[in-house]
Amino acid sequence: MNTDKLTNTTVKNAIDALQAADSKAWFALFTTDAALYDDGNKMNFKSFFEKAIGHERFTSIDKVENNGLDLYGRFHSDQWGDFKTYFKFHINAAGKIDRLDIGQASY
Repeated sequence: MNTDKLTNTTVKNAIDALQAADSKAWFALFTTDAALYDDGNKMNFKSFFEKAIGHERFTSIDKVENNGLDLYGRFHSDQWGDFKTYFKFHINAAGKIDRLDIGQASY
């Protein structure tokens, strides 16, 4: 899966880590208290991605918006199957991701 469409370096590194099932690289990009919202519901970021990494990944990135912070694409989850999703990253002044909004997309 090609991540060349990702124009924000931090976002690209995060998606590359997710795609490679590299949890160490993934978690290193986030603040220790990063917030996660899944379809608007607050979730525990660390436990959510400890379970997801290696079992969830993008199969295509269809569009990128908001200066490279928002991406939409097709996604595969071993648990939930295949669907369209969005990932919306929020990056703090120190360059760490402090919030991630994810969910099913209809575009």
